[in-house]
Amino acid sequence: MRCRGAPGREGARVLPYGVDVTVPSVARMYDHLLGGRDNYPADRAACDELLHHVPSMRELALNNRQFLRRVVHVLAAEYGIRQFIDHGSGLPTQDNVHEVAQRVAPDSRVIYIDNDPIVRTIGGLLLESNENTAVLQADMRDTDAIFSSEPVDRLIDLTQPVAALFVSVLHCLPDSSQPARLIAEVADRLPTGSMMVVCQLVSDSAQVRDVVTHLMDVQTQGHWGRVREKADVAAFCAPLDLVEPGLVEVSAWRPGQDDVPAQLTWEWEEYGGVGFVRG
Repeated sequence: MRCRGAPGREGARVLPYGVDVTVPSVARMYDHLLGGRDNYPADRAACDELLHHVPSMRELALNNRQFLRRVVHVLAAEYGIRQFIDHGSGLPTQDNVHEVAQRVAPDSRVIYIDNDPIVRTIGGLLLESNENTAVLQADMRDTDAIFSSEPVDRLIDLTQPVAALFVSVLHCLPDSSQPARLIAEVADRLPTGSMMVVCQLVSDSAQVRDVVTHLMDVQTQGHWGRVREKADVAAFCAPLDLVEPGLVEVSAWRPGQDDVPAQLTWEWEEYGGVGFVRG
């Protein structure tokens, strides 16, 4: 793949040709909130504007990352899961899924899926020496293409339990993409004993839902779904038998002593849970 360098701070990384970094990316915005360096002025400006409307945004992102670490550790250590498919994985940061899982079991295998070409480029470079991981550039809604892809065929044994992760990504899908149907389609592909993790941004305030949804839709030029309600997440989880503590704000899902402080304001939250796929 031919790549180009970006100026200034961004020159430390290379970009695939055709990537327009003047349009904010959800993956790069998240990277900025976590203190990463694979983001650009447009991403940082979009975060600043969002922080004006939802001041808890940075704490929410940090709590969500802690949730991902905890849940992967629990899936690997307590439920014996050794295969993970991370939908909408975003840019690599500290303690990625494969790092957490492989600390528990070095033979754990992980597929990262994202449609952002920057994720594919950077992730591929960072993971090229890890034979049990792969980055697949794909639309997470294309279940047929994902499950028939070379990385999934090579790394995932569909006769053994798999964990499918949809962590803080379903709000990127509009209702027309039918997120509940997507979860059901993936659940149907998974063998007995498999588990799923589902969470997304929700708010009890219609004003917050409308303002953030409109702002993100404009900023990302349509690459956004909407902030939803808790009942929507419960509907997404219909194919699952949830494990304790059920559906909760994610910092309340089996919290650890070293987790970051909870949000100080609650205009929105990351809400979801973990469950076994019903046979």
